[in-house]
Amino acid sequence: MTEQQAGSGIDRQTEGTQKPFRSGFIAIVGRPNVGKSTLLNHLIGQKISITSRKEQTTRHRIHGIHTDEHSQFVFVDTPGFQTRHLNALNRGMNRVVTSSLREVQVVVYMLEALRYDERDREVLRLLPDNRPVILAINKIDQVADKGQLFAFAERVAQDFRFAAIVPVSAKLGSKLDDLLEAIRSHLPEGELIYDKDDITDRNERFLAAEILREKIFRYTGDELPYSASVVIEQFKTEGSQHQPRLRRIHASILVDRESHKAMLIGKKGEKLKEIATQARLDMEKLFDGKVFLEVFVKLRSGWADDEKMLRTLGYE
Repeated sequence: MTEQQAGSGIDRQTEGTQKPFRSGFIAIVGRPNVGKSTLLNHLIGQKISITSRKEQTTRHRIHGIHTDEHSQFVFVDTPGFQTRHLNALNRGMNRVVTSSLREVQVVVYMLEALRYDERDREVLRLLPDNRPVILAINKIDQVADKGQLFAFAERVAQDFRFAAIVPVSAKLGSKLDDLLEAIRSHLPEGELIYDKDDITDRNERFLAAEILREKIFRYTGDELPYSASVVIEQFKTEGSQHQPRLRRIHASILVDRESHKAMLIGKKGEKLKEIATQARLDMEKLFDGKVFLEVFVKLRSGWADDEKMLRTLGYE
């Protein structure tokens, strides 16, 4: 007889063979821009963590939740560990990384295939020695000679005793089942931590701000430094459960200099319009409903080094 977790609808046995339900928290760590957020989005099958080639894209700790028949994985997407420009914002992001490592059952340490330098070693030195660490070698799709991966893994493994080594392509979603199985084998037996249908612990207001911030990075290229943040001034949902819902969102982009404000707005407001349009389209896809988005640009000099302002903006 098949036993089910009370109220969850998740099988805890298959065809008479017991397979205990496992659940736990897994930190995804690595230096900036190795693909942590892309990996998280593929693992949970939905975009909740923003991505770009810029190093400070992820600033907050975000939980992404993947639940299957026998497991619930609560992934903690952390900011890339910052070794340069240690202002208050970057110090805060580094605290998020180190605190996350203390609070999880498993750590996934990400590297780019065939790239391993002092920045990666600095993150490696932070890793705990009292819980399993799985090495995920990302971007294997960019390596023509797969034989190089084995030698690369051996070289990295000289610096740390990994519980498992799994080559993956986060971008293509390749070998992610292997990664999940490696993680699952180290999770404790337990019940659901979140509802089985949840995909993140963050609310729509937070996700809207993150989507807008991603578009700022994507559509300003290298013109705009990292001194930009987003505040959702107003978030209202109109309609009911049985009617199409409209979300009215008023957002402000905070910048450090007047020249940055001009960059964001662009000639005749075209740059800001493009950013807002693309953000709105992504929000409508994620929220599965219409969005009215109004965006303003405001000057807040020194916000990235102002501890009080950072707390107001929700940085840990």
